[in-house]
Amino acid sequence: MISTQRNGQQLNNTDRASRLREVFETLIERNKNIPVIVEGKRDAIALRELGLTGEILTLHSGQSIYDFCENVSEKFHRVIILVDWDDKGESLNKTLCRFLNGQWEEFSAFRELIKILCQKDIKDIEGIPKLLRRLETSETHW
Repeated sequence: MISTQRNGQQLNNTDRASRLREVFETLIERNKNIPVIVEGKRDAIALRELGLTGEILTLHSGQSIYDFCENVSEKFHRVIILVDWDDKGESLNKTLCRFLNGQWEEFSAFRELIKILCQKDIKDIEGIPKLLRRLETSETHW
């Protein structure tokens, strides 16, 4: 498990960037065999920018959520759900989790860790590459 604190204190930007990179390195490996579900095209583009090369399924592709989940269930035994954590994303996540029961649970930590590491800076998948660049280039000047 990747910690979001060091010695009981919040992580600084460099540590947050490092932890995010660790999460995405693991996610990249998992995505080689397990598809990732995102809300839209910009989310998929962001994940590609972060290094994912496996299957990325876009939720907003013209199907109802129910039909989308039915198709996913027919094709895949396991999935990683990575939808935004704004109000709309939280609602979508609950719906997807209900329809894809038994297929996503072992990977739920990915979304939760990403949410924690992004803190209040962003609430969406598409913003992660920019946030990561900002965290990696910020330095504390004394």
